[in-house]
Amino acid sequence: MSSCLRGKILNRDIFHIRLKEMELQAERIMDPGLKTRPVAIISSSQPNGTIVSLSPEAEEDGLFHGMKVSVVRKMSHGVQLLPYNRSLYARINRYIYQTVSDFTPTVEPEGSDGFYLDMKGMRAIRGDMQNTGMSIVQRIREQTNISGMVGISVNKLVSRIVTSVVPETIHEVQGGEEAQFLSPLKPPVLPAVKENSVNRLIRFLWIKRISHIQSMACQPDEFRTFFGAYAVQLSREAHGHDSSVVKPPQLQDHVLEQTVLPEDTNDENVLHAVVKDLAEQVAFKLRKRQQMANKVKLEIHYTDGHQRIRTGRVIRIDDRSVINVCRGLFDKANERRNRVRTILLDASDFCPYGNQEDLFLTAESRNMAVSKAVEKVRLKYGVRSLQTADVFEALGII
Repeated sequence: MSSCLRGKILNRDIFHIRLKEMELQAERIMDPGLKTRPVAIISSSQPNGTIVSLSPEAEEDGLFHGMKVSVVRKMSHGVQLLPYNRSLYARINRYIYQTVSDFTPTVEPEGSDGFYLDMKGMRAIRGDMQNTGMSIVQRIREQTNISGMVGISVNKLVSRIVTSVVPETIHEVQGGEEAQFLSPLKPPVLPAVKENSVNRLIRFLWIKRISHIQSMACQPDEFRTFFGAYAVQLSREAHGHDSSVVKPPQLQDHVLEQTVLPEDTNDENVLHAVVKDLAEQVAFKLRKRQQMANKVKLEIHYTDGHQRIRTGRVIRIDDRSVINVCRGLFDKANERRNRVRTILLDASDFCPYGNQEDLFLTAESRNMAVSKAVEKVRLKYGVRSLQTADVFEALGII
């Protein structure tokens, strides 16, 4: 590598933000009653589903990441199993994306619980990078109540490894010290070692530390004989070399509304009232946008970890029309007698709504007129300032 190119790389500052157990944090924010309970978030309620995220209390019961749901049900009857609420996590992810984008325009989400930030040139503006990292973590905490940690290095690879192995909130690996930082770590932190053929060989050779890989790579011919097509990649990763760039995504546009019930229930009157409340909030936002939604998804999450989903579309955006669509989706989705914990509405695939004035009063125009009258109150005092008694009762407000 030329000294000029090496100098440019050493001038880079790449942050990796990891929101540890973000799914669990999000669920506990939505339902504070889960804060001291053993909780496991599962990829699927089917027997071959696995644990994605879990609380310390669940770990004390002997559960661990990746454990099969069939085994969990046999081992622990006290743990609360929650379905993977992709819509909720995506909503939080987008909100945190907007928060960290205040610090740099170049942000790349990594799954639901991580972000890469290219902070090149920000030292001159923001000063010490560790202080900047702490400011980012504090801002996320203030705005979302989600805790995170930051790894800082000259590239994405090392920054991500930092947040996976270092327990401190902020840790920086200085440019030029990547290989030294990696040397005492175990090989599975390297992406190349996740390849089955490489992993099998690493275990066969009893390679326990990345320093052993670094030593072997000093003999390139022998190293290539062992690792074949993966030799170059493995050598580069073991020395902390990574030239990949931070790539901002194109975010999808959604309107998301969710309610965690004050008390789990299968009372249809209560559930219909909750759906009505969510539908009115979606309708309110659609009218503000002057758009209808070609896709609206309703999710029901049950207390035993199962979920049901139905999809439809909203072509009229008065309250009554949106409520009817959403209630129809709920009735189709709610096939089980189990108690419901959460209901979520996700509207997307928007297109302009053409509001045509009718010369004669129709049911549709009357519904829109009522919706707009209610909307004037809500615009002034808030979306939930005007509600019917059934919604207030269902949400535990009275």
